[in-house]
Amino acid sequence: MIPLSIQIKQGLAKLVLPLLFVFACLIMLLGQAQPKFVEAVRLKVSDYLAPGYALVEEPFGVLNGFLQNLKNIQHVAAENKALKDENLQLRRWYHVAMGLADENETLKKQLHWMPDPALSFITTRVVADISGVYRKAILVVLDENHKVRPGQVALDGFGLVGRVTEVGDRSARILLINDDSSRIPVRLLNSHAAAIMAGDNSLYPRLIFYPEDKHPVEGERVVTDAKGEALPAGIPIGYVHYIQPGQPVVIPYLPLDRLKIIRIFDYGMQQIVAPDAPGRVVSTKKKNRQGPVASPNMLGHNEE
Repeated sequence: MIPLSIQIKQGLAKLVLPLLFVFACLIMLLGQAQPKFVEAVRLKVSDYLAPGYALVEEPFGVLNGFLQNLKNIQHVAAENKALKDENLQLRRWYHVAMGLADENETLKKQLHWMPDPALSFITTRVVADISGVYRKAILVVLDENHKVRPGQVALDGFGLVGRVTEVGDRSARILLINDDSSRIPVRLLNSHAAAIMAGDNSLYPRLIFYPEDKHPVEGERVVTDAKGEALPAGIPIGYVHYIQPGQPVVIPYLPLDRLKIIRIFDYGMQQIVAPDAPGRVVSTKKKNRQGPVASPNMLGHNEE
């Protein structure tokens, strides 16, 4: 180690902050001048850090599971009695379901029913809730030979959680439905009204652009709409809840801040360009191709 005088050390210490400031400005200028290069570098960094995220997260998951098991031991007797009661009910419903399944199969044969084609999907693990160009996005780990591409649909075990916006060699970034940049056309099943589900960086996306004579009903289910060809129709999302009078939101079936395992489905849709976000730089040509992002024109009326 080279010995330095106290004056030199003090001078170097004073230069650290200005150098970091200049370095940050150079990165910002590079991002404005070469956005594709910066995006490629960011994806490469995510590819290398994704396995590390998983390794760091694993011990905390084991410890959390151990503590949760200790808490559950105190309620074993009560849970055992409740499970026995539920088991009896499930046995009754099992026989009812088997009868309905046989009846359904018979009716399909009589009607020469043509089944829908099976969709291809992969199941992957969420390794990080990252803060990038979008405030509500997650990073997932992929296999080296994956076929994931931007625009594919991400679902948990209950419904829609987001769309793939960027794909690297071993990871992919998914824009969640509650991000401020997310606008998704939806349909309300009870009122039969169309609306736009808009994220606002909270846990519950808002409902906007619904008809004045068909207000959302508390508790009714919300599914995707095929308008704009952004997403296939009929994917469950959640249910309507009024947090305040006149402010309906969508409560997802599974909280978006507890995502651990998700599935990425290929519905064969056209590639979707990621929506604009603060800090994201896109070329003029790319902006013109941003058709799938929902707008009020899809529903034929303006925002209230």
